[in-house]
Amino acid sequence: MYQPYLSPDDLPSTKTMQMSGLWLTQLEEATKKSFFLGCKRNVRILLSNCHWYFKVNSGILMLVLVCHDIKNYQHIMTTIPYLANKLKQFSNQAKISVSSPVNEGIPWMVNINEVWTGD
Repeated sequence: MYQPYLSPDDLPSTKTMQMSGLWLTQLEEATKKSFFLGCKRNVRILLSNCHWYFKVNSGILMLVLVCHDIKNYQHIMTTIPYLANKLKQFSNQAKISVSSPVNEGIPWMVNINEVWTGD
């Protein structure tokens, strides 16, 4: 039988875990809104043409973009340096994930520190 390393008294309560999840969701939504409003108009239009959201996983902020057509995917891919530069305003460690339409393009993930942003 598995015995946890910590005693039950030392583990967070169910309520604490639920609140943490709620706060994380609120953080992701607030980040999405601030990020969107901080982008140039043409980038906001691009973002509006795909499904996108932020996810925090193990303390790393991830911008997830799901493109519905190959044209939007190509436009998003040319905007990656701009998006990476914008993400640096929110986190030192962030990633961008771009999913292409099914059977078109290549799904792609990059750490923002690996992208040349022209800075």
